Amino acid sequence: MSTKGEALSRQIKVKSPKAPLVLSGNVKVVLLGSIIPSVLLVVWQYLSHIGVLEAHLMPAPTVILAKIVEFAGDGSLWGHIGITLYRIFFGFLIGVAAAVIFGSLVGYFKTAEQLLDPMFQAFRSIPSLAWVPLFILWMGIAEPSKITLIAVGVFFPVYLNIVSGVQGVDRKLIEVGKIYNFTTFQLIKKVILPASLPSFLVGIRSGLGLGWMFVVAAELMGASQGIGYLLVVGQNSYSPETVIASIVLFAILGKISDSFLKKLEEKTLHWQDSFGKKA
Repeated sequence: MSTKGEALSRQIKVKSPKAPLVLSGNVKVVLLGSIIPSVLLVVWQYLSHIGVLEAHLMPAPTVILAKIVEFAGDGSLWGHIGITLYRIFFGFLIGVAAAVIFGSLVGYFKTAEQLLDPMFQAFRSIPSLAWVPLFILWMGIAEPSKITLIAVGVFFPVYLNIVSGVQGVDRKLIEVGKIYNFTTFQLIKKVILPASLPSFLVGIRSGLGLGWMFVVAAELMGASQGIGYLLVVGQNSYSPETVIASIVLFAILGKISDSFLKKLEEKTLHWQDSFGKKA
């Protein structure tokens, strides 16, 4: 009995060595990515405090934060964010859907490329603001014109990446599919789509980035709500803190949405043994 007691006491006294504190991959990425913005904010605040940056031109970060908190407190912030996200969401879906259809046709069929690609390349060079008066004439200043403008912005980078991805598929893979008597549908599903997926996902991220840029132009089209509308209000009322607060909101929402797509890209391409992945 005493032997068992002594063994038990020895087990209790033995302490396992403390494991070193190791940050998870996601936390480490967030911390590293926050270093430069944090330093810039501190410098910005200091320069504003000592008067190098004039308050009526470049308000301090604390003033910008107070303005965002003020919008959140009176409830208007959530309405502006909600309507901007609504426009981005539907414009993004329409733009990606159209790009997938036309990009696949142009990338796979040479005749479709010769018919459609010159026209798309000409349209791609048109500045975003040039579409605004035309869409207002066609659809008025309601939501359809704004969503259509965003869809146009999303379409072109996704379209270009799909065409590039499809046309960049290794010819040997196509020949292997033909050896196994794949139909055109099977060839697209089992060979072309997986091989072009990395380029397609990059195009989606680029398209979303342009979508955030185009939403500003869209919300200049007679909008009464939205983060872009706040920019106009800040400009007309000579309120730099409102303008910069709107820009900061665009940056935060854009980063969050891009991070979501990046995670989706990593999960979708988990099979890919690329240089950017950890060994």
